[in-house]
Amino acid sequence: MTSATDAAADVCRTSDNPAPSLPAWARLPINRCNLPAVILGSVTFQKHPTALLLDGVAELQAKLFALLDEEDDPAERARLFKEGVAAHFCLDRPEEAGFDGHASQRVKANWLRLLRGWSFDADGREGAVLKGWVESRFGLVPRFHGEPLRDFEGPAWRRYEEMRAAGLYGAHALEAQLDLLYAWCQYEFRRRQPRTSHLALYRGINRIDEHEVLAREGRRQIVLFNNLSSFTASRERAGEFGDYILAVDVPVAKILYYCDLLPGVLQGEGEHLVIGGAYEIEIRR
Repeated sequence: MTSATDAAADVCRTSDNPAPSLPAWARLPINRCNLPAVILGSVTFQKHPTALLLDGVAELQAKLFALLDEEDDPAERARLFKEGVAAHFCLDRPEEAGFDGHASQRVKANWLRLLRGWSFDADGREGAVLKGWVESRFGLVPRFHGEPLRDFEGPAWRRYEEMRAAGLYGAHALEAQLDLLYAWCQYEFRRRQPRTSHLALYRGINRIDEHEVLAREGRRQIVLFNNLSSFTASRERAGEFGDYILAVDVPVAKILYYCDLLPGVLQGEGEHLVIGGAYEIEIRR
């Protein structure tokens, strides 16, 4: 039975909102963030974002960020960040983290190699680790890794899980390194562009059916993006990858990394790594 409160004309109900909710099969019931996936992955969050905080990062890394607060030069802050990550995770002294000669290949795995591996092949082992990190921290399930991920018991999903596990095995707490990378990216946005809530980003495509469309209204559509995708700040660059361009207003809070943080790490011009979910987009030619 519908309550009188629910039926009141001035009460906002789910049916009043034309934007579809993030589907249950695209999210986890729990995550390691201050907002659940159903909220941070929604179009409502895209339009009205707020800061996303990963559990424990600010508390554990308070000294590093206090050190960054004292530095006005972005290049010097980048150096301090790299040194801070290396020291905290013993990246330059792997023996102190328990590594021996049998794990020489895994010693090299770190956040920088993950980014470079993504730039080379987003559907490779490093890409699986990055998508798995988004899944764990934000509760957004990957929808593509070399092929569509639709059946959680199917071979495509098993392949993704195997690549993710292989990428994490015997490494320097890679997901914790990514926690710190995301926190640093957000810190730099606050320092460099404190009044900026969104960035206009672009992605070139050949067919809209390459993506999961949740709703259509002319040239504006609501699309479910993979839980981590590459976008560019250059419309011209996006046009090199397809006949159509997806134009998206992306909340700064959903950017894991962008090319200007450490020039030369990502190959794409103006490349941004964007955390997924449902987005309202505009298709342009």
